Amino acid sequence: MIDRRISVAPMMDWTDRHCRYFHRLIAPDILLYTEMVTTPAIIHGERERLLGFSEKEKPLALQLGGSYPDALARCAEVGEQWGYDEINLNCGCPSDRVQEGSFGACLMAEPQLVADCVAAMQRAVSIPVTVKSRIGIDDFDHYDFLKNFVETVAAAGCGIFIIHARKAILKGLSPKENRTVPPLVYDYAYRIKQEFPPLRIIINGGIKTTAEVREHLQHVDGVMIGREAYQNPWWLHELQNEILQKPTPFSPKDIVHAMLPYVHEQLAQGVRLNAITKHMLGLFQGIPGARAWRRIMAEEAVKPDANADIILQALQAVAQD
Repeated sequence: MIDRRISVAPMMDWTDRHCRYFHRLIAPDILLYTEMVTTPAIIHGERERLLGFSEKEKPLALQLGGSYPDALARCAEVGEQWGYDEINLNCGCPSDRVQEGSFGACLMAEPQLVADCVAAMQRAVSIPVTVKSRIGIDDFDHYDFLKNFVETVAAAGCGIFIIHARKAILKGLSPKENRTVPPLVYDYAYRIKQEFPPLRIIINGGIKTTAEVREHLQHVDGVMIGREAYQNPWWLHELQNEILQKPTPFSPKDIVHAMLPYVHEQLAQGVRLNAITKHMLGLFQGIPGARAWRRIMAEEAVKPDANADIILQALQAVAQD
């Protein structure tokens, strides 16, 4: 059984394999998600680049983007073969590119299609198939719209829903604005849990403190952390200790040292240093020396010949502050 009380949201351009490895060191027991990977990319693309991960990242879920049941089933099967612990269907992304592909948040307008996709994926795999959605789209932002969506998809066998507690505005707002402009309505997710007790409901959106996590867990089964996990990754350590109650004795500096073997391995494979270190910039947030850490990492890691010594140089600046 996967512990779903705390997870980190799939975030395009952020939750790649380097980010996930870093987060896993900080919090050994939270559930991690990939960036969204589209079905055409998996079917036609380079799977090692798209799907490869370290076993140390597990438990790990693969988020798929698509709207054709057969293609999603095929890709879910590939995901299971690659060792993922869950397949998640993206029904929440509002970007224009995703809309042009007829998937993401616009799928909320077609709950029966989503149900068909879920059913096809479940027939193809033995691991959980889950759905991540918004509470609504555009003017379809009343509770009954969300209830009908969940009820229809649940009837196809989906038992786990991750609900970003904002509606998506498909025209007129950028993806960034869609993460902040539409108001949060956590009560919609709470009501879904009340009306469908057997379902496991995970809430997402604007959650930034441990106190908020505790409050949400009074109403739903889990909390998915988004941008705050990226801006302040050490918070995941606090959630590991206080919410999951599986304390780890590590300090931020311990995490840096634990990352070094991985960094050396990736550099040897041709990965640029800044592809890894960009995920580490917020590690010392609120700690003396954080500004020096960010400055050295940001300025030096982008250089063509940058190596792991840059990380140690930045760490020394923190230690001397």
